[in-house]
Formats: sequence, structure tokens, C-alpha cells
Amino acid sequence: MNASSAAANVVLVHGGFVDGSGWQAVYDLLKQDGYRVAVVQNPTLSLEGDAAATRLIIDAQDGPVVLVGHSYGGAVITEAGTDQNVAALVYIAAFVPDTGESVNTLLAGFPSDVPGPPILPPKDGFLFLDREKFPASFAGDLPAEEAAFMADSQVPWGVDALGGTVTDPAWRTRPSWYLVTTEDQMIPPPAQRTMSERAGSTTTEVAGSHSVYVSQPSAVAALIKQAASAVAARQ
Repeated sequence: MNASSAAANVVLVHGGFVDGSGWQAVYDLLKQDGYRVAVVQNPTLSLEGDAAATRLIIDAQDGPVVLVGHSYGGAVITEAGTDQNVAALVYIAAFVPDTGESVNTLLAGFPSDVPGPPILPPKDGFLFLDREKFPASFAGDLPAEEAAFMADSQVPWGVDALGGTVTDPAWRTRPSWYLVTTEDQMIPPPAQRTMSERAGSTTTEVAGSHSVYVSQPSAVAALIKQAASAVAARQ
């Protein structure tokens, strides 16, 4: 389905350890269908700062916005998504905090019987993933060369970003969609399902890694278009 004027704007928000360029395949698919797409480049220093950066991009759009977040980007869109221009939220293997919760809060609640993300001890206020474990944990369904590039081009993730708490979760007042990745080694699938259920999200599951937005852009774009179509139908 091609974009309708009611919800033709999509804003894509990346997570930790990566930048917005990973969205390119999703961006291209949406643009082909007539959507206007913008990509936020989070500083990933603080949740407050990333939400502010996201609001700048939301407010630059002409009309209602479908706001999409991957991983930590889910916390960002939860905080920034109360902007009056946001019509829907789409979570891609993402954190979905409630009031007063942070990424750290949610990490602490992960099931104890599954491997956690291989985050190295902080250094000078920043976090990295273990380079050797990055491909299996973050990008298990990508070609080895591409996963290695992602490991070697990691963006330092500020520890303050993980501790930033959500003040007014947008999913309480906005319809939401969630893509669960059943092979995820960063955010366990059971945790993804728990968060999506709590938010009342329309949920789809796909057999993919945490890098599903890179490895399966068609599945991601399809869910975004589903959200956009639902918003358009309501207006």
C-alpha cells in the first residue's frame, strides 16, 4: 500500500552502539512506497538529549508522524513520542520503559536463564560491546563481514543514556506496534513479549537477530506501513 497523506511521515530512531545509517534499506523501501522518511542521529549521551534530538526531527515533518525505534531507540521514542505530531509508535526489538523506568531497569529484569548482552565494563563513561561476541549477539543473521564491520564501527554508548528514566511514556496515549525478534541475543524474546504486551502493542514475530532492521528490512518496513495505514484509516 502506498503512503497516504494522513500518515506519510516516518521518523527512524537508532539504538545504542550503532548510528542511523543502518536504517538505509528500510528507508529505501519506505521511500519507494511514497513515504517521507527522516533518520535521527542520536548523540547517545543521555536519554534526555536523544529525546530532544528526536523531537527536532519530528517537528520538522509536515503532518502526522509514525515514530520508529530500534533497541535503545525504543526508550527514546517512548520519551519523545508524546510530541503532538506523533500518531503512532513502532518498536523494533526495542526497550519499552514505563514511567520511572530506564534501560538499566529493564536490563535488570531480564530472565536469568538466558545470556545477556556482552556489554564491557564502562570506560570513561562509555560502553562498548565485546568485539568478538558482537556478531553472535547483535548481528547473528548478517554475513560475517558485515557483522564484523558493525563490531569495528561501534558508537560509544554513554552510561547516562542507560540510566535515563522515562517521564511520560508515549505508548499510554499512542497506538503502538512491536516486532519481536525470536533469535535475539541482546534483548531476550520473552522480555520483548512482556514489554509489548504491557504497552498493548500490535505484535508481529520474525525469526531474526537484534539487527533485523538490517537483515530483514522488508519485515520492518511492512510493520511500519501497517502502523501508518492504521493511523490513516482513523483520520
